[in-house]
Amino acid sequence: MDDRAAMELIARARAETASLAGALARQRDGIVAASEFTSNDDEHDPEGATIAFERAQVQALLRQAQDDLADLGRAAERVRAGVYEVCERCGGPIAEGRLVALPATRICIACANKAR
Repeated sequence: MDDRAAMELIARARAETASLAGALARQRDGIVAASEFTSNDDEHDPEGATIAFERAQVQALLRQAQDDLADLGRAAERVRAGVYEVCERCGGPIAEGRLVALPATRICIACANKAR
């Protein structure tokens, strides 16, 4: 994969992840705003998850999306450094198909399988 194609791949992944992060932030803000105006005892509501649980779940997903954005930024740095397709563990090549599926990956499939 050439550098231009790699950067386009990373840019698309960043745009999708940034959009997801924005949606999650709005959802979290909505949960927080809704909980300010309720006096319900949601901790003992037999109908489902608590507001605190929902807020924590959305916050965790938002944190993951922000981490993914940082990983994609590091992937772009690897492209500029000429090591995007090089596994950080073994120094071998990372297959193009793996990079297409996981643009921020830093390790080849063999090393990923060893980690399991």
